Amino acid sequence: MIQDLLTNAISAITGLHLRPASSSARETDALLFALIGGTILVLGLVFGLMLYYVVRYRHGTKASRDGSDAKSWRFEISWTVATLVVFFGLFVWGADLYVRLFQPPANAIRIAVTGKQWMWKAEHPGGQSEINALHVPINQPIELLMTSEDVIHDFSIPAFRIKHDVLPGRYTSLWFTAVEPGTYNLFCTQFCGTDHSQMGGKVVVMEAPAFQNWLETSRTSVGLVAEGQVLFTRYGCSGCHAAGQPGMAAARGSLSSVRAPPLDGVYGHPVPLNDGTVVIADDQYIRDSILMPARQIVAGYANQMPPFAGVVSEGDLVRLLAYIKSLGANR
Repeated sequence: MIQDLLTNAISAITGLHLRPASSSARETDALLFALIGGTILVLGLVFGLMLYYVVRYRHGTKASRDGSDAKSWRFEISWTVATLVVFFGLFVWGADLYVRLFQPPANAIRIAVTGKQWMWKAEHPGGQSEINALHVPINQPIELLMTSEDVIHDFSIPAFRIKHDVLPGRYTSLWFTAVEPGTYNLFCTQFCGTDHSQMGGKVVVMEAPAFQNWLETSRTSVGLVAEGQVLFTRYGCSGCHAAGQPGMAAARGSLSSVRAPPLDGVYGHPVPLNDGTVVIADDQYIRDSILMPARQIVAGYANQMPPFAGVVSEGDLVRLLAYIKSLGANR
């Protein structure tokens, strides 16, 4: 209720209104307006007092200047503590919202997004691909796993109040839940080259039946997991890792009997390394292990895997990641 009142009040005063279309958009607006309102109040107090004393003690007035009035710190302490409490409250609110924006629900649909000069490519779990467009269902959490093929880009949907850097050589992610059907603008908000202004697209939010129909009519492959399995064999990964082959569970007990670490169930679990540290096998770890395997060597194994940097494309990495992640169900 308070968030709606703040949003509507500012929109009425300024005459500016971009319809909030995601579950977090109204809270983001309310936080921004609360911060602006608090800042205006503090500025009004400070400059109001300055103006008051400028007028009161201007040249020719009869105001006393002998300093005989008893000095009190109560007013100073009161307004300083009050502003501290207000802005600390805004900080806690903003930090909580920020953390929640990067913790997607377990039932979120993961869509891979790749930025390159000067276009966006989105790939759905079922294998559907889009260029400068993103179709999503209403009231369903969507997680975006993003990377860049060249320079830094920035994925921004103003109506959803989301904006995040997309970096070459690593994955970044964010999530949203669209609550209003319609078509919304998608922008790159990081200057990325001569055609930066042309790097945009549309986000189409659809009702669930319409989205399912779009998935069926746009299906052009058997899905990212199946495509990743084909690539796993094509790049020679299966020759060493033998993912999903019988007897792998037994081989896990004897490190010397296998040429490479087993991958069944590795995603999302801790992996001990030769240097004594332990990492979680997340998206970034798997990506780095494919492109630069010498960076993090699994404990008990020698560095025998050739680097695939410059060999495996970003699109193939998305498919390999989907396949390796699917092996976790066997654990």
